[in-house]
Amino acid sequence: MIIPYTELSKEALHALIEDFVTRDGTDYGWDEMSRQDKATHLLELLKSGDLLISYNEDTETCGLLTKEESAQ
Repeated sequence: MIIPYTELSKEALHALIEDFVTRDGTDYGWDEMSRQDKATHLLELLKSGDLLISYNEDTETCGLLTKEESAQ
C-alpha cells in the first residue's frame, strides 16, 4: 500500500526519513552528503512524487521506494 507523505505527521515523516538516511549501505552517488542534506533530498523526492512511502500490512512496517520500484 502506498501512503501519501502528507498523511503522516511531521514527526512520523521525520522519523521515517531519519531511519532511512542512517542505514548502512545507503548510496547517494559519488558525492558525500551530510545527514541533513540526505534528509532534505529525500523530502524533495517525496514532494515531487519520485519517492513513495510503502506500508506492508502483513509486517506492519513502512519504507521508501522509488516510483519505478512501485510499478514492478
